[in-house]
Amino acid sequence: MKRPWSLRSLAGTVVGCATLQAAAQDAQQWLDRMTRAVEDFSYQGTFVHLLGDEVETLQIFHLNDDGRISERIVSMDGVGREIIRNEDEIYCILPDQQIVLFDNRREVSPLVSALPSVSEDLVQSYEIALLNVERVVDRDAQVVAIHPRDEYRYGYRLWLDSETAMPLKSQLRDEQGRTVEQMAFTRIEIGEDIPPSALEPTIDSQGFEVITPPDNAVAEETPQWRATQLPDGFQLSVATLIRMAGSEHPVEHLVYSDGLAAVSVFVESPDSEPEVAGGLSRIGSTNAFSFEFSGRQITAVGEVPAVTVESIATSLASP
Repeated sequence: MKRPWSLRSLAGTVVGCATLQAAAQDAQQWLDRMTRAVEDFSYQGTFVHLLGDEVETLQIFHLNDDGRISERIVSMDGVGREIIRNEDEIYCILPDQQIVLFDNRREVSPLVSALPSVSEDLVQSYEIALLNVERVVDRDAQVVAIHPRDEYRYGYRLWLDSETAMPLKSQLRDEQGRTVEQMAFTRIEIGEDIPPSALEPTIDSQGFEVITPPDNAVAEETPQWRATQLPDGFQLSVATLIRMAGSEHPVEHLVYSDGLAAVSVFVESPDSEPEVAGGLSRIGSTNAFSFEFSGRQITAVGEVPAVTVESIATSLASP
């Protein structure tokens, strides 16, 4: 009669687990390199951004001058909006509306918004793996897969330049494995000199209306509302009171994140008039769920499956 375990099989199991752990660490290192590459390298090129049924072709010029970051992104479609970045100052020029919109979020960039925001806690909720090497824009690219461990989050497929880890292509995939958002370079030059003129806006915005985001968010140490049931890995990361444009009533804003995916929850004052229709809705890769509870409009929004926004929103309770 054979023993269920032998020293040889046990040793093989230990070696196999160690190999899987090392592979995950290698994949995490590629993701860390990708995050640094987007900032640290100077590059220019053309990329296509697909979001839902919308397709946009953009040019990008990114300069790292001894740690000082300058960037210009211009849309080659439609009205030709431009996004200008000088260090932490970011603004978008909308010529059709004659507006200059200031923002301090790097996610304004269609390139950055299409990439995962990587943290060290990913392995709790995602399997990260190195796949094969493929060619993208005539460069070798290491393919990295980020696969969710359950149905409450989306996954990614990334093609990273083998030499620099610069993202050459990315796909956000829903719970059915369908691509709901994609970014892909059609031309890229990494490490090339970029003239200062390439970073200057080409749109004359003199006389345009200048809009700055209101600095009206107040951090809450003890939020009035909390989700009582969360998918594994999600936790509260932000809790603020904000005032929405056109409303005098504060809105409680909660952000739940698993280190990659994030869900924003808005709890409106009972004196507010709901502006969002109830139920589920979807725009591109973003799902939203809104309903009325205790006289308040509650809305959850995120690039996650519909079941995630609905389950978080409906579990909200006042302590």
